[in-house]
Amino acid sequence: MKKLGLVGGMSWVSTVDYYRFINEGINAKLGGLNYAECMIYSVNFNAFVSNNTAGKWDDTFRILLDACRNLEKAGAEAIVLCANTAHAVADRLEAEISLPIIHIVTATAAAIRQAGLRKVGLLGTKFTMEMDFYKDKLVSLGIEPIIPAEQEARDFIQNTLRDELGKGIIRDETKKGYLAIIDELIAQGAEGIILGCTEIPVVLNQDDVPVPVFDTTRIHSDAAVAFALDSR
Repeated sequence: MKKLGLVGGMSWVSTVDYYRFINEGINAKLGGLNYAECMIYSVNFNAFVSNNTAGKWDDTFRILLDACRNLEKAGAEAIVLCANTAHAVADRLEAEISLPIIHIVTATAAAIRQAGLRKVGLLGTKFTMEMDFYKDKLVSLGIEPIIPAEQEARDFIQNTLRDELGKGIIRDETKKGYLAIIDELIAQGAEGIILGCTEIPVVLNQDDVPVPVFDTTRIHSDAAVAFALDSR
């Protein structure tokens, strides 16, 4: 079994899910008392969010690079960045370390293609929705993403991710707001919805949405399990 290095804390709420899903996935494959060999480096969420909000992506890069290098020194054989937004600097990180990064967008695009879909709605932080790193990679992998058209909707998602879901706070009115945004995306032709922030599945799941939902936390965790158990 290969050792996984998880860069977490973005936020701790979803990092808990990563740890659980990966261990459950290993056990489902191997049975008995088999679980993942992994290490978690949990960064300070406040520093991560503050840097991103201020456009200080070089500072975000340095925080994540330090985490990756520490995991590399500890014996990790691949890196799992436990946040969609962190993948804004994934290519830069991979160029600086000797380990592969199990990319959340690659894994998500594969799941979308397997479902036979092409046009999907993308929900996430404002950085994931508005910057090019996520959308361009989806396009390169044959997926057409659409995001909420209204700035107010994107701000609502950003604010609730930061101030509620990232703290483990769940409110019914917040869930209703997400569902209204999803309805708009479906009306624009979205065949499925990417839950493109690892906190969104805290408040939404497939039972809430009439089109296929792609839970990036679960999909990414499954990709990490597949890597860990690949004998090549």
